[in-house]
Amino acid sequence: MLLLITMMVKTLAANELIFNVNLEQFEELVINASNKTPVLLDLWAEWCSPCLVIAPILKELVAEYDGRVKLAKVEVDEEENMKLAGRYQVRGFPTIILIVKGEEVARFSGAKSLSYLRTFVDENVKNI
Repeated sequence: MLLLITMMVKTLAANELIFNVNLEQFEELVINASNKTPVLLDLWAEWCSPCLVIAPILKELVAEYDGRVKLAKVEVDEEENMKLAGRYQVRGFPTIILIVKGEEVARFSGAKSLSYLRTFVDENVKNI
């Protein structure tokens, strides 16, 4: 029973750290939230092979950082989400943007390794 409760708590915590977001929720869940915790914004598409490759690597990174960074996933082909890609002048997918205190700090495009992601976050967020 205790194991089940522990697993449920970890799942709830993971859901708070990794979440889908759309244009309507973006300001609150990404921009405002980044004032407390850095947010990796994953602009991706279902048809994009590199997007599917990097998704589990991003999840692993967020788990490693244990609450010190969040992951907001924007499926650009849903609803009006392409407007977010336009807002950030995205040229290809996936594009990962690190947002801290409401501002873009850094970005990269394409599938990358876990070690690249660690370096990307560590170099761009001090005292994470």
